Amino acid sequence: MLKRNYLLLIMIALICTLFALPKDQPVKTKPIVTFVELGSVNCVPCKMMQPVMKDIETEYKEKIEVIFYDVNKNREMAEKYNIKLIPTQVFLDKDGKEFYRHEGFFPKEEILKIVDPKLGIKRKVGGK
Repeated sequence: MLKRNYLLLIMIALICTLFALPKDQPVKTKPIVTFVELGSVNCVPCKMMQPVMKDIETEYKEKIEVIFYDVNKNREMAEKYNIKLIPTQVFLDKDGKEFYRHEGFFPKEEILKIVDPKLGIKRKVGGK
């Protein structure tokens, strides 16, 4: 009788353990490129960058992480990235190392020329 109760307790513990395990959850992958935009919500070229950033964020979801810092509200980031002019775009590789920097408005097509090699994308000249 004691062995039977002992086995029953072990089975109950195993079943509880199985139900306590996390379900299949999507694994968040680390982006290949981080696109850091440093600007201000009040500057005209910075406002022009907003749809460009949104397009890239939407199109490249898991591959490119887009981050915006308002340098007026987040001065430590302006200092960290040594910002002299806004908007400034800083591109970091998967290890967080800067590989490209641009100041001023930066059209999407020009950004893609910079990030495509990091993403392993080859585009035809004059098209996608």
